[in-house]
Amino acid sequence: MLRLHDTRTRRTEPVVPQGARVLRMYTCGPTVYRPAHVGNLRAYVFADLVRRVAERRGLRVIACQNVTDVGHLTDDADEGEDKVLAQARREGRSPLEVARHYEDAFFRDTLALNIRRPEHTPRASETLDLMIELIARLIERGHAYEAPGGAVFFDAASFPSYGEISGNRLDRLKPAHRIDAVDERKRFHADWALWKPGEGELTWDSPWGRGFPGWHIECSAMSLRYLGDRFELHTGGIDLRFPHHEDERAQSDAATGHEVVSRWAHNEHLLFDGRKMAKSTGNVVLLSDVAAEGLDPLAVRLALLEHRHRQQMNLTWDTLRAADRTLRRWRRRVAQWAESPSRPIDPDRARPVEQALDDDLDVPLALRLLRDLERDESVEPGSRFETFLHFDHILGLDLSSEIGKVPVLPPGAADLLLQRERARAAADWAASDRLREELSGLGVAVADTPDGQIWTL
Repeated sequence: MLRLHDTRTRRTEPVVPQGARVLRMYTCGPTVYRPAHVGNLRAYVFADLVRRVAERRGLRVIACQNVTDVGHLTDDADEGEDKVLAQARREGRSPLEVARHYEDAFFRDTLALNIRRPEHTPRASETLDLMIELIARLIERGHAYEAPGGAVFFDAASFPSYGEISGNRLDRLKPAHRIDAVDERKRFHADWALWKPGEGELTWDSPWGRGFPGWHIECSAMSLRYLGDRFELHTGGIDLRFPHHEDERAQSDAATGHEVVSRWAHNEHLLFDGRKMAKSTGNVVLLSDVAAEGLDPLAVRLALLEHRHRQQMNLTWDTLRAADRTLRRWRRRVAQWAESPSRPIDPDRARPVEQALDDDLDVPLALRLLRDLERDESVEPGSRFETFLHFDHILGLDLSSEIGKVPVLPPGAADLLLQRERARAAADWAASDRLREELSGLGVAVADTPDGQIWTL
C-alpha cells in the first residue's frame, strides 16, 4: 500500500483506506503566461509518479489538474496589469490566444516527460460559473462577505482550523504577509479576495458586478466539481502550501461543512546550479534547453527521480548528462537482455523495489536496487529484462525503446573500440584518450563505466 507524508498531519499515511479501489487526486496546474521551466515540472513528475505507483497497486486513479489562464495573474504583474494582457499587447494577440500558446507548450513538455495527462484539465476561463456558484454559497453560509466596489472576501476568522497545513495560524499572521493584505475593505488583514472588480478583457459579469475571480477559488471550485466533496489526495509544490493550499482548504471545507481532502502531499523546491530557478533571478532552464544540449528529455525525469520528492534538489548540467548516460545504458542493456529467453521476475529482487516505492516514494533506493540487479550476472538476462520493464511502467523512462534496433558502427570504428579496450586494460591512458578522439571524429561517443566502455552514435 502506497504511503505518503501528509503535510497537514506531519505523518506518513496510506493514500487510501484499506480495501479502497479508487484514488481521486487533484494537482494544482500551470499558470499559462510563460513557458514552464524544469523546476515547475518537478511537481507534475511527482504527481505522475504517485499515479503510476497507485495504478500498479490496482487502484483506479481519477486525476484533475487545472489550467490557470485568468485570476491571480493580476496580483504581482507590473503596475497591476494582468500578465496575460501585457503579453498579448506585446505580441498583438488576444489574451486567451497567448494563454493557449503556453498551455499547449506545457502539455508538449509533460508529454516529453512521459507524464500522463489527467482525466480532467479544466480551464479557469471556462469554469467561471462554478466559481461564482461557490462564492455565493460561501456568502450564504457566512464565510464570505461583499465589500464596497464589488469585491468579495473570504472571512478567515470564520474558519478556526486555518493554518493546519503550513502552521501559519491566523493569530500569528502579521499584516502584509499577503500580496493584497493591506486593503481597507477587509474586515481582517488575513482575509483574501474571492472576487475582484474589474473592466475590460478577461473580466466577467457576476452578482457582485463585473470582475474576475481570485486565484484560490478556482481550485476549490474545480476539485469539488470533478472529484466530489471528498477525495483522497491533493498534490503540489511546497511554494503552494501557503497561502494557496491553506485558502483552498478553508474555502472547500467551509462550503461543504467537512474535511474535503484526506491527504496533502508536497514536493520541495528545485535549484539549478545552487540558485533558485526563476525568471527574476535569470536562472531558468526549459526542457527545450535540455534537448538543445543533445540530451534526452527523459534524462530530466530520471534526474528528478534520483531525489526524494520532499528533499530540496540541486540540478546541474553534469547531473543531467549523467542521467542521460544512465538512461542510454539501461536502454541498451534492456535491448541486449531482450535477445535472451524470458525468465520470471525474481520476487526477492522485485519486492524490495516495491517496498521502497510504497514507502513515501523512496525512488532513489529503488533505483539503487535496480542498478545492483543490472550488475548481478548471477541473475539470468531474461529475468533482468522482465524486472526492468515491469518497473519502467512506474519510472516512465521508455527503457524498451532500443529493443530490435541494431546500431551500425561507421567503418573502422569497431577496430578502434577494440584497440581502446586493450589500451585501457594495459593502463595506456594516452593511447586510450587518442583513440577516444579518433572515435569522436567518426561520430562515436565513448564513455567509461564500472562495467567497461560504452558507445553511442
